[in-house]
Amino acid sequence: MLLAGVFAGVALGQDATETITFRAGVASVRVDAQVMDGQRIVSGLTRDDFLLYDNNQPVKASYFDHEREPLTVLLLLDVSGSMIKFLEQMSSTARAALKNLKPGDQVGVMPFARHTKAAVDFTAAHDTVAAELKTAIRDRTLGSGTQINHAIRDAAKYFEEKAPVNGRRAVLIVTDNMGINYQLGDAEVIQALNDANIVCNSIVVGRARRPNGESKFKNPEFSYANVFDIADATGGDILKSDRGDEALGQILERIRSRFSLHYPTPGGEPGVQRSIRVELSPAAKAKFPKAVIRHRKGYTVR
Repeated sequence: MLLAGVFAGVALGQDATETITFRAGVASVRVDAQVMDGQRIVSGLTRDDFLLYDNNQPVKASYFDHEREPLTVLLLLDVSGSMIKFLEQMSSTARAALKNLKPGDQVGVMPFARHTKAAVDFTAAHDTVAAELKTAIRDRTLGSGTQINHAIRDAAKYFEEKAPVNGRRAVLIVTDNMGINYQLGDAEVIQALNDANIVCNSIVVGRARRPNGESKFKNPEFSYANVFDIADATGGDILKSDRGDEALGQILERIRSRFSLHYPTPGGEPGVQRSIRVELSPAAKAKFPKAVIRHRKGYTVR
């Protein structure tokens, strides 16, 4: 969650060829923010259009970027039987969908059911990803069941081990959210994502709905899958769709168009939870009165 430095000297409108420099010695908090006005992506905002709060205290962004920062995204694919038709539709148009990314962006593929497997390591060769996707979605060696929380935690660990240190990070889980978690609650998964600076996004297929919070399980070690709450807590996007040939391109466009803001960490005792809030400035809010900002809600001091 905390970075070992802070990017300096980057603002919207500067020369796109300018090198982003990294200054060591200052820990910072990274915030990945999406601004939506209904179904429309809001772009063209500047650093001054955002207000940042840490534990309800205003903080100033020391770094701001929109779209230039490289992105690393992991496609986390639920390959249980009910998902196959949708995944096949998605893979048929994956090459076109991945064109929403920039040439330096890296993509990996991890199918899951009861277990996970890294099918494609992070790579900027997007055509290779599209080709390998067709094989990955047909993997039948991952066991029966749908362990969503374990898969997301495995994805966070994979980022820590394999992903580039710099740039934005996103998991895109494609699932029908029809799973039961055992001995791994949402809070632990959300913390793993926040600690690794990962935003969790999801394409939710079928008639799956957000659980209403009332567990039918007497045993607290069991819980219903809830990618909706996990996405909300990490600032991610949810797209409900039954059109695999359209959904991947739509959500990748949204993920790629997010804003990056960093601010110096206020410090605090290790292990303490701190909240994050992002708002539009009064001037920006006047232009986009119905805009919604998605961002992660907090972090743990390290």
